[in-house]
Amino acid sequence: MATAGTAFSFSFPSLTAAVASEDPNNHGEWDYDQNGPSMWGEIAPDFKVCEMGTQQSPINLESKSAIHTQLNDLTFDYHLSALHIVNNGHTIQVNPDHNNHLTLATDKFDLLQFHFHHPSEHVIANEHFPMEAHFVHRNSQGELAVVGIFIKEGRENHVLKTFWEQMPEKKGPSRLVNGHVNIHQLLPNKKASYRYMGSLTTPPCSQIVRWIIFEEPIEASSEQIQAFAKIYPHNNRPVQPNNHRMIIEG
Repeated sequence: MATAGTAFSFSFPSLTAAVASEDPNNHGEWDYDQNGPSMWGEIAPDFKVCEMGTQQSPINLESKSAIHTQLNDLTFDYHLSALHIVNNGHTIQVNPDHNNHLTLATDKFDLLQFHFHHPSEHVIANEHFPMEAHFVHRNSQGELAVVGIFIKEGRENHVLKTFWEQMPEKKGPSRLVNGHVNIHQLLPNKKASYRYMGSLTTPPCSQIVRWIIFEEPIEASSEQIQAFAKIYPHNNRPVQPNNHRMIIEG
């Protein structure tokens, strides 16, 4: 997710509007249906950027329009972790122990949570994937970096399975997952990615996100994808205009 200087904390609503939508106790009236993306900018004054912003996410990503370079500045320090899982009314969100990090160049970002969208929010050459996972990170200056990972239909994903079968069907408080997960095993093998500056994909759509979107998807079985779709048939924001933003691929 994008730029610099906006504070971000784990108890989202008490810190900044930028991530209030991720909290299970947030009672905003937005959704993906009657009060869906086309209406977000009218729901509350803080949501106006959803309608007026020029660096909104998600976007269409294409190799032909990207700047190509060698990117070797990304290091993951993810570990076997205890997890809490929550249905927050907009997605299934997983909160890991506080011992997982991403280093971007020399800047360290803590992994705060990851969550899922069906179908994917970002698209490659105008094509959706069945799902997309977002890994949300924050550094000591409060800057955000979000890693997007596409999920395609294939073999059963044994890492997802640990908590997938414990997904709450209804909105409610978080619960401890029975079992630990090595979060690093959710990453694709190849780390080629698209990079760009954008926004949160949920209200208030704050343009504060440094996006890293992996090109290689991970796999989940048809049954796993349908289990999520049963809870959230569609929780993806439509693609937003690129507005001549710089997109780097490497």
